[in-house]
Amino acid sequence: MTERTIRNPIEWTSDKMRLAAEGAKSAISSVRSHDASPPVIRRIGVADVKDALAKGIEDFAACRTDVIFLSIVYPVIGLVLGRLALGQGMFQLMFPLASGFALVGPFLAIGLYEMSRRREQGTTVSWADAFGVLGSPSSGAIAALGVILMAIFVLWLFAAEAIYELAFAGRQPASIGMFVHDVFLTPPGWVVIGVGIGVGFLFALLVLMITVVSFPLLLDRKDVGLDGAIRTSVKAVLANKSTMAVWGLIVAGSLVAGSIPLLLGLAFAFPVLGHAT
Repeated sequence: MTERTIRNPIEWTSDKMRLAAEGAKSAISSVRSHDASPPVIRRIGVADVKDALAKGIEDFAACRTDVIFLSIVYPVIGLVLGRLALGQGMFQLMFPLASGFALVGPFLAIGLYEMSRRREQGTTVSWADAFGVLGSPSSGAIAALGVILMAIFVLWLFAAEAIYELAFAGRQPASIGMFVHDVFLTPPGWVVIGVGIGVGFLFALLVLMITVVSFPLLLDRKDVGLDGAIRTSVKAVLANKSTMAVWGLIVAGSLVAGSIPLLLGLAFAFPVLGHAT
């Protein structure tokens, strides 16, 4: 019979602190790039976008039950946020929440990227494989990029609120009917729409540039840290401006169309875009 050694609390705490330090070191290590040679940027065209969408639809068709199970979370979170805004009388944040929620979409789709990656390798895929990203060597960098997107989302909400308050001199809408009237039928409301669309476009462009390549790249390569992934993503956009503009319009149009029926269409638009990415 093997004797078990009972360790004192100091030894146990020391071991736990050592394991936590090793985990933190691993996470920090995944944030920094370890590859001296950065990924090569290729030129792509609209035909490549069409091919990516076709393959995204194929992936969705191959595992639609599992994907819908995962993707239904996206519209549910959106509806919950919208309900909170209504419940607090913050009608002016309804559209910024609905549109800005797409800013964190690239991070929420990380499980879809992993499913497509495994399917491309010829392995059997299920919804559980989406959580394989938790064991990725780049999990620290992926989490850090997710935090960056959340910060951008919050900044967008603050910006949208500031635009509304400046246009209406701080006056808050008393009801949703008054809010709709003020925004669509008054000059200050037209200012809110015009400036809001312009500022929102800048936020969306920022997210597109730093994420269109970075998340899939972090999943696929162990030697690319957060800094290398973001740099590569920005370079890819700058090298393929027109094609990336087409992709951005497709993403925006699909999310808008999917949002119309109480966000329920996002359960289909979101996974197709995620797989295509």
